[in-house]
Amino acid sequence: MVLDDLGSSLRGTLDDLRGKSRISEADVESVVTEIQRSLLSADVDVSLVMELSENIETRALEEEPPAGTPARDFVLRIVYEELVDLIGESTELPLEDQTILLAGLQGSGKTTSAAKMAWWFSTKGLKPAVIQTDTFRPGAFDQAKQMTERAEVEFYGDPDSEDPVEIARTGLEETANADVHIVDTAGRHALEDDLIDEIEEIERVVDPDISLLVLDAAIGQGAKDQAREFHDSIGIDGVVITKLDGTAKGGGALAAVDQTDSSIAFLGTGEEVDDIERFEPEGFISRLLGMGDLAQLAERVERAMDQTDIEEDDWDPEEMLQGNFTLNDMQKQLEAMNNMGPLSQVLDMIPGMGGGIKDQLPDDAMDVTEERMHTFRVIMDSMTDAEKEYPRAIGASQIERIARGSGTSEESVRELLDQFKLMERTMKQFQGMGSEKEMQRMMQQMGGGGGGGMGGMGGGGGPFG
Repeated sequence: MVLDDLGSSLRGTLDDLRGKSRISEADVESVVTEIQRSLLSADVDVSLVMELSENIETRALEEEPPAGTPARDFVLRIVYEELVDLIGESTELPLEDQTILLAGLQGSGKTTSAAKMAWWFSTKGLKPAVIQTDTFRPGAFDQAKQMTERAEVEFYGDPDSEDPVEIARTGLEETANADVHIVDTAGRHALEDDLIDEIEEIERVVDPDISLLVLDAAIGQGAKDQAREFHDSIGIDGVVITKLDGTAKGGGALAAVDQTDSSIAFLGTGEEVDDIERFEPEGFISRLLGMGDLAQLAERVERAMDQTDIEEDDWDPEEMLQGNFTLNDMQKQLEAMNNMGPLSQVLDMIPGMGGGIKDQLPDDAMDVTEERMHTFRVIMDSMTDAEKEYPRAIGASQIERIARGSGTSEESVRELLDQFKLMERTMKQFQGMGSEKEMQRMMQQMGGGGGGGMGGMGGGGGPFG
């Protein structure tokens, strides 16, 4: 994730403040130094880093913490608020009829983002359409068509035309019944005059309500000049940051936001059409600092339940977290969790579960691909009901019979049983988190009403209430 190194290093530095009731200049300097190191290594602009660190240092030394608030929680809140302020608000995207123009260099992820955004709008009850105007890149039409088919949204493009402006004009006419038009434009390997001229012509024809700049998270300091050029040309209202599922540093995107005086609209977190998140600064920074993002978690759970075709009566998070499950339960849960995305991302959204707790889990915890899921299902079809209910009672002779009946190997059967034991052990680490009383207590603390911890810190949105 973008700036993930900041989150992990800051958590370590803040943990050194545990047990302290007052904060010293040396403590503040340690926190600020860690922030500067992490942000600079993530390609965040130097001027932004210095402004942020100065604000944190001034507030930490001059503001008086609420009575009874530990030093760690006091500094954590200041860091949280200043990071949210640095990143800024989310781009305003009303759920109504609109035209969105996408700009960016070749390889930034515009075509993929267009389909992802269309999918996102479709989940909000709107009818989107993607108009592909890229006549420069070979394969752009085919890629866009395939992506929109996967997203199950309307698409217009003309592979025989060499006039992107005419494609844009005709595309709007042909998709007039759509609520949201997303116009994907051509990119180049660099900011060339013909690219700017072309996008300015398209912008005049489509008259967009919103223009978004699509940036690869790995762009680095080059984002600043790129953002300025596009902003001077068509006016940039927001930024889409792509490819956040890799090792990209992501800091350059913050410079682009600052340079265009805009905001972040979406985050691309993977290769599938549903690997996109509406950017929400409070939840994003909260997740970064290991404090969770319950709103994003709830959205993923709802999506996973729809995709897994699980009835609400069959989905019992409390039972799962307490580790009371059979092989049948495990199968449903694995399918649902697989649809929620990588486990590391999901854990980041649960208050208290991100950061260090992830490091305590086995490297292959819940690492179940679709191929392995299929093999597991075939094996389980050859088991008796009793074996599915009590898998720990399965012995060598039963393993041999199950492997023969399923047409798989004994090694695969043992792998399924090992996976069951691994999940059982992993879930037991979360034991107690699933109870309603515990969740209420945790939410009370995170929301500022628990008396201790984050309690008494008041404030606006995010984990601090």
